[in-house]
Amino acid sequence: MAPHWRGRERFVILDSAWGGGERFRAVAAAWRADAQRPGRLHYIAIADTAPPGFRRIPQPDDNLTLDLLHAPIALALTQLEARADAIILHGLAGLGDGFVRPLSKLAAPGTVLFAEGLDHQQQAALAKAGFGADAAGTSIFASRKPFAPPTVPAERRAIVVGAGLAGSAACERLCARGWQVTLVERHAQPAMEASGNLAGIFMPLLSRDDNIPTRLTRAAYLYALDYWEKLGGIGRAIAGDACGVMQLARDAGHARVQRSIAQLQPYPADFARWLEADQASAMLGSPAPDGAWLFPRGGWARPASVCAAMLAACGDRLNAIFGAGSVGIERHDGQWRVVGSSGGVIAQAPVLVLANGSSATEIPEAATLPLAKVRGQVSHLDEGTLPALPFVLCREAYLTPASNGVHSAGATYDLGDADPQVRQSSHDENLAKVRSLLADPGAAPDAPLRGRTGFRCVAPDRLPLAGALAEATPTGRAERLRDLPRHPGLYGLLGYASRGLIWAPLAAELLAAQLEGEPVPLERPLAEALDPARFMLGRARKHDIVAATPSRDIANERNA
Repeated sequence: MAPHWRGRERFVILDSAWGGGERFRAVAAAWRADAQRPGRLHYIAIADTAPPGFRRIPQPDDNLTLDLLHAPIALALTQLEARADAIILHGLAGLGDGFVRPLSKLAAPGTVLFAEGLDHQQQAALAKAGFGADAAGTSIFASRKPFAPPTVPAERRAIVVGAGLAGSAACERLCARGWQVTLVERHAQPAMEASGNLAGIFMPLLSRDDNIPTRLTRAAYLYALDYWEKLGGIGRAIAGDACGVMQLARDAGHARVQRSIAQLQPYPADFARWLEADQASAMLGSPAPDGAWLFPRGGWARPASVCAAMLAACGDRLNAIFGAGSVGIERHDGQWRVVGSSGGVIAQAPVLVLANGSSATEIPEAATLPLAKVRGQVSHLDEGTLPALPFVLCREAYLTPASNGVHSAGATYDLGDADPQVRQSSHDENLAKVRSLLADPGAAPDAPLRGRTGFRCVAPDRLPLAGALAEATPTGRAERLRDLPRHPGLYGLLGYASRGLIWAPLAAELLAAQLEGEPVPLERPLAEALDPARFMLGRARKHDIVAATPSRDIANERNA
């Protein structure tokens, strides 16, 4: 492999069979030992691992990236957004040649093919697709169609507006790739708005049909667990506890649905376990009459400490400007400028990332984004007023184990409510849900009114917005995302709703990969589901923020 990657800025390898990872480890060792190695090595492998989907696994070296794709090879290749510089084919006996056509679409002129164990049909299909031996006998892809190489930025400088979870993750993922980033935050310190709660919980989402929100949440959750460990770990560098999360079934009918999910999706035990009533009740120490899901690797974290860890990891590539107040943006000579209230230029760069929640819509270029503010009040309850919990408990609300003498409970989900004050009615609502969770009408008697109010930024489909911002609503019926014109160099990381803890790392990684022309960390349909321009497509016109009222289901309410 080494002779082929020398002289390259980056090198992408596609492996048709992960096995036990031996080949990846050998290639990574060779890359580390080669003084003429490319600056970045990206290894993508088809893997028979669970749970299904694409999984990006952070490595100790930011210049080394590993993706595992758990899907049949032909399907995985059609959903992969990448260009391979080298392809390794093995372990394909008896699979026919259906993988060849999607494989050829991932190859570029000069892509090197290493193959073993292929049958005559597969070899013939590869030759027909354009893979042929050169004078040295190496199989090289020769494209018969025009090929546009990935765009590499001329200069790696960016401005990020907003120092909550979204903006802090954007800074870290760009700085990790060598970018110089200026962070502009209106408050005097990070995590002062939606990211300012004492605790947020992290857990996956399950569904019978393994739909797009479920798959996206799973990818984000698994990536976040690995990412936080690289930053120093939950409970160490990051305040929190990976103590597990128990999600109680709402009633007998809901429990039947959950049992069917457990049967249809045999998740690994460390990802999700369905517990019948006796098991759940024994673990909880109080009645759980309809059973529960246990997410052993879930837990809670203090968002501000996550932001601090991400910003600290940026090192001297980050210039943070706090206390900037209200800002505007303008474009001048191919650069974006952030302008203060007095009219002075605060920062300037060719790339601008809006990561400031619903405040982004105050900027004309983002004014048409269908984002809503949803009020969420969390109640703080003194340790000792509730039973000691071994894990986070949730259903219609969540309740964390005590930390520094305080349980966090909530949060309310108040659409169209702009009241920033902590109020008794919301506190009473949270307390009622806590008593229901614990099956104890007398829990937390006369709890004093203490807590915090924050405002989630929510899109109509309750998925994040991650990517380039479109210029304007098209006059005709737009059907393809790639046909929509975009503001040059203007991007958004917005709409994280109740899952900012886990959305932030993967969405930032997605955006950074797009900016660098790298393979993206999600299947193509999932990446498209996060495109900020999706609401402009003809088939998405039904998403009207006035008409769409976010439901109060547990998937969106439990992780304020």
